[in-house]
Amino acid sequence: MKRTVSAAVSPFVLLLALGACEAQKSSTPLSPSVAGPIPGVAITSPKLLEPAQGFKYKESQQPIKLLIENASSSGVRPVTYMFEVATDTEFTTKVYARSGVPAGEGGRTSVQIDRLDLGRAYYWRARADDGANSSQFATAQFEVLPKPQLNAPVLVTPINAERTASRRPALTVRNADRNTAVADVSYEFQVATDQTFAALATVGVVLEGAGQTSFVPAGDLLTDRLYYWRVRASDRETTGSWSGAQSFRTPLPVAPPPTPGPAPSPGGPCVSSNPESIVKCERAKYGHMSHPQMAALMRAIARSLNANGIGGGPFGILRKASGTNCEGYSCDILCAGSGGGQRQYDVLGDIEGDQSAGWSGPKTAPNIRIDVCEIQ
Repeated sequence: MKRTVSAAVSPFVLLLALGACEAQKSSTPLSPSVAGPIPGVAITSPKLLEPAQGFKYKESQQPIKLLIENASSSGVRPVTYMFEVATDTEFTTKVYARSGVPAGEGGRTSVQIDRLDLGRAYYWRARADDGANSSQFATAQFEVLPKPQLNAPVLVTPINAERTASRRPALTVRNADRNTAVADVSYEFQVATDQTFAALATVGVVLEGAGQTSFVPAGDLLTDRLYYWRVRASDRETTGSWSGAQSFRTPLPVAPPPTPGPAPSPGGPCVSSNPESIVKCERAKYGHMSHPQMAALMRAIARSLNANGIGGGPFGILRKASGTNCEGYSCDILCAGSGGGQRQYDVLGDIEGDQSAGWSGPKTAPNIRIDVCEIQ
């Protein structure tokens, strides 16, 4: 009897055939394993929004966000994005890379980098990809600035307790040195009457000038007063240390013009045998007196005392070159004699107030300071 051979295929052969079919790429556009690139599909490059070309980040602005405007595609497959950051233009030294980032809402997509090293330039790029087709990379450069450094300004003038010409002196500094992490700088000035700056007299903040920066107080400082001043710089985010303190002294008081007083009364020298009456008579010839008028009064009293032969004379005016004086002479003391035998008489009280006439004395050594007595 003749046997018939079966045409059945073994299960092993069937499995091999099925595996070979699955390994082939699909031509269906939405298939995860679609063969690519798909003809006729174009994907535009994403637009890089942040950081823009040449942007400089401060240390405080980290972490850094990379933000793009989404690409457009003529295909039907969903688009994802690849982000890369490197320290070179060829992207051989990458410091950040992420792919498969799904498109964000509102037409924009972003990723965040926790931290980058300070003080160097970086390059970043992004492209769109649908698994079969991809766009060209869009590339930009940015910089992460170094740690901010802002030194104290150097005080230029006035210094070393020099006397200023004005009660509102221009305080001038050489601008503070800084690195690229510091932006526009302003200067805070402090002026005080003590070295600890506890008693501030005036303060002010001014924008930086070209090479040097100056501050002028808004109001007059006191006359003939020692002041201390210091300065520091700031860009509002970074503030430098205070400069060392320097000092200056304001101008001496300006003597007011003499107050016009009545001219001496006519009638010539006073006549009396009483010295106090002569002093009061001569004083009555003046109103409130200036220093030059007081010097004239002292001469007139001495001459009248001598003309009337008052005992203890002859009388003169006392030379006085230091302290309060009237044209180089005492404003209120007459004298007689010289050396250890000199006698002094007080004839005018409260020279800046009521300027009252009187006769007090004589005072002698050792209770007086002996000066030159110029007889009149």
